[in-house]
Amino acid sequence: MTAGLWQHWILPGIWTTLQLTLYSAVLATVVAFGIGMARTHRLWIVRFLAGVYTEVFRGTSALVLMFWLFFVVPGLIGWAFVPMWAAVLALGLSYGAYGAEVVRGALASVTPAQREAGIALNFTPWQRMRLILLPQAVPEMIPPFNNLLIELLKGTALVSLLGIGDVSFAAYLVRLATQESAQIYSITLVIYFVIAFLLTRGMKVVERRTKAGIGIDVKAQAAGGTR
Repeated sequence: MTAGLWQHWILPGIWTTLQLTLYSAVLATVVAFGIGMARTHRLWIVRFLAGVYTEVFRGTSALVLMFWLFFVVPGLIGWAFVPMWAAVLALGLSYGAYGAEVVRGALASVTPAQREAGIALNFTPWQRMRLILLPQAVPEMIPPFNNLLIELLKGTALVSLLGIGDVSFAAYLVRLATQESAQIYSITLVIYFVIAFLLTRGMKVVERRTKAGIGIDVKAQAAGGTR
């Protein structure tokens, strides 16, 4: 593979993949926390609507949703999405539904005594969520969020079907130009692995810091778990 192909196709493809991952992850995080906290709301209608959202977006294909946003929505509202943002919206909404269950489960894992302490201190529901529940639940969310982030990274390969020049699409074009399938797809696998590895290391740093923020020693916890 020549330096020109690398410079003009692969490197821009890597940058596009990173952008897609970042933007989709931000949207998915917002959705996950919003819907996840709504699943624990005291009003049944809020819990019901949040549950409907979760079931709908977990039960539909991100690829089909991407096509629906890009091809169907313009005919409905007379306004078309840019391919990049159709992809970000589809990925963010889909993976946000999975993340919402992570948030709900982590909040539910906080011991009832902590909730009762907040009530005893006359905290409002939002104060209990912000000051007691979330600080204890967030560290438990990081490992499953890391898995979802890696799945999201790999899911960005779907955008090549909209003609977006991500790593997968760039690899396809280079293969057509060079007819070197083994080399280009091997390099593509390595690229995804390196990005995933760096994301995982970054999430581990976040996990350590969030646990340290509530007084948990990660190294001691790991050592205790191996006994």
